[in-house]
Amino acid sequence: MDELYLRSGIFLAPFHNHDENPTLSMERDLELLEHLDRLNYHEAWVGEHHSGGFELIACPEMFIAAAAQRTRHIRLGTGVVSLPYHNPFMLADRMVQLDHMTRGRAMFGVGPGALVHDALKIGIDPGAQRQMMNEALEVIIPLLRGETVNRKTDWFNLTEAQLQLRSYTRPTMELAVAAARSPAGSLAAGKYGIGMLSIGGTSPAAMERHTENWGLYEETARANGHVPDRRNWRVVGMFHIAETREQARKNVQFGVQAFADYFRDVATFPIIPPDVPDPYEWLVETGTGCIGTPDDAIAYIDRLIAGSGGFGVICELAQNWADWDATKKHYELMARFVHPHFQKSRELLRGSYDYATSHHEDFTGKAGAAIQAEIDRHAARSSAKPERSAAE
Repeated sequence: MDELYLRSGIFLAPFHNHDENPTLSMERDLELLEHLDRLNYHEAWVGEHHSGGFELIACPEMFIAAAAQRTRHIRLGTGVVSLPYHNPFMLADRMVQLDHMTRGRAMFGVGPGALVHDALKIGIDPGAQRQMMNEALEVIIPLLRGETVNRKTDWFNLTEAQLQLRSYTRPTMELAVAAARSPAGSLAAGKYGIGMLSIGGTSPAAMERHTENWGLYEETARANGHVPDRRNWRVVGMFHIAETREQARKNVQFGVQAFADYFRDVATFPIIPPDVPDPYEWLVETGTGCIGTPDDAIAYIDRLIAGSGGFGVICELAQNWADWDATKKHYELMARFVHPHFQKSRELLRGSYDYATSHHEDFTGKAGAAIQAEIDRHAARSSAKPERSAAE
């Protein structure tokens, strides 16, 4: 992992309690991306959900288009588009447009769809979603490359289908597939040699599954003529940090229980078991989340790296455990003190400082000698000048 530069990102579902103003919640999400852009976060992934009352963004492409106008550097990805919900030709066309509108900052994250009730509302059998994802990917990738596609399935029919606009990013925009418990995501990502987004937590047990999925990804990629690259592996974890552990614990009381309730009552798989009396204690004790200080976050990420063998991006789940001010402070602390540790951006500064301090006595001595020499030269020149007579 030493040779890899660990990039920073967030995974923005988003999660907003249903007792808040949804218009203002979405505005804060846009403001968050502006904040992260200023803090030098590398990327943000924006989700697609249509029910459940907590994850408000229905169209990540629309949200990304708005965010791109308000940011300068951060890359913006769909995290993820649920492929079974969209005609693959129309979706590929929209994403190419987004690639142009963002001047190559957009990324295309895909998955089968996480919420069962989203699928049922539009008549999709949840058991067919992974097959549908694979069928969609089989045509989306050649479409993005400018190829003509003819393909008929039981849910779409493409006839002489070719996009009218080439990708802004060549050969295509960056793609990634979400992978959690099922091997479907890692198999699809490996087949096409595209990135993998490991979601579903970073507890020790979850990291074992993610690492197994990465092994499956590597095997599948090589079998299909691709070279696996850990820089394209993104791991999504849960963090909240403050100046002290006590402050971090106090901060998360704002929203951690509502987050636990949502995953217990609505989401497909509960992150926090329903019989847990204190979500904070459980998250910390099981290693499912990091709630503490910048040093705790560094130690937590070190564990993830050691257990997995290394990955390219640590993505923080934007969970809104804390209120808005504490949330912004969290990201600031991550950017100032945690990211530089893994990006080696402070090493030369430290080396330069250490060199200067170890030679301080010598340097100040030489500087003092140089100053004294100049004083002496000036005195000598002054004394050598002839005195003017009174007549003059």
